[in-house]
Amino acid sequence: MRRAELGFLWCCFVALAAAPFWAGEGIVRKLVAFLTVLAMVQLWNLMAGFGGVVSVGQQAYVGIGAYAMWSASAWFGISPFLGVLVGGAVAGLLAIPTSRLAFRLKGAYFAVGTWVIAEVYRLLVVNFSQMGSGTGVTISAAVRMDREMRGNVTYWLALAVALAAFLVVYLVLRSRVGIALTAIRDSDVAAGSLGVDVGRVKLWIYIVCSAGTGLAGAVAYLSVLRIQPDAAFSVNWSSLMIFLAVIGGLGTIEGPIIGTVIFFVLQETLYRYGSLYLIVLGLFAVIITVWLPQGVWGVIRGGRSGNVLVPHRVPPALPASLSPAVAATGPGASTNSTSTN
Repeated sequence: MRRAELGFLWCCFVALAAAPFWAGEGIVRKLVAFLTVLAMVQLWNLMAGFGGVVSVGQQAYVGIGAYAMWSASAWFGISPFLGVLVGGAVAGLLAIPTSRLAFRLKGAYFAVGTWVIAEVYRLLVVNFSQMGSGTGVTISAAVRMDREMRGNVTYWLALAVALAAFLVVYLVLRSRVGIALTAIRDSDVAAGSLGVDVGRVKLWIYIVCSAGTGLAGAVAYLSVLRIQPDAAFSVNWSSLMIFLAVIGGLGTIEGPIIGTVIFFVLQETLYRYGSLYLIVLGLFAVIITVWLPQGVWGVIRGGRSGNVLVPHRVPPALPASLSPAVAATGPGASTNSTSTN
């Protein structure tokens, strides 16, 4: 990363960290929503855009994180702020048995399977009276706190979660795991033949992204103070992650940032027009998907793929002594096949 880019990012961080001191309460609440959604989209994009693990059930971990945070506070007297960490940990732990089941499926069946599993989690909560059943629960410990202090700490937690998501993506893409992940996306069979432990890489990235989604979900619902199962486990969460990653630029770290900014700008500009707001969003999604498959970031880059903030590590070139047949199967070889799982 160049010094100018690093300086720009540092200035953005300082401005965002100081937001409670220069912005009103309404703006801070909107920034909490923006940062938590951005974290979710970044993590989904890491899993699906870079790894080809297309899950439509990440809303399960939004709900799990939120309810785990509430349970830690209501049942064990833990501060809701520390309960956010509990929410992320529980989401990561539950992702292990979930992945063991979901990874038995392939392609579109995997995507549908994750959605079904998320619905199972929702039904378990709805039928558990200690968690408010279908009516939901209120985070009473947070309600009793000073309003300004609660809002500021919640905002800083949202900022920390968004930065952590960015850091995870950065470290993964700059590591050997990132190379293995993109190889699996292109062809898991070819990646396996080259020595990549496909199952372990997919499991690891799924657990990490699910835990991060649980953290973001816990912070999001700490901001609104009430959790309802139909909202927390709604497929709209996954739809939003997919929508923003696609319009911004799938498989890039800048894409989710641009997609999230576009979404919130359109939301704030058009929400007063009712259904017209949804129509404009739908048309925008169709235009991007059909005519601009690389997303807005691809247009900005002039059709070139890749990241500016986090360049990929380039695998070393194969020795010239290798035959063309062997070189064609090496780490630098390209493939047109794409795996959705």
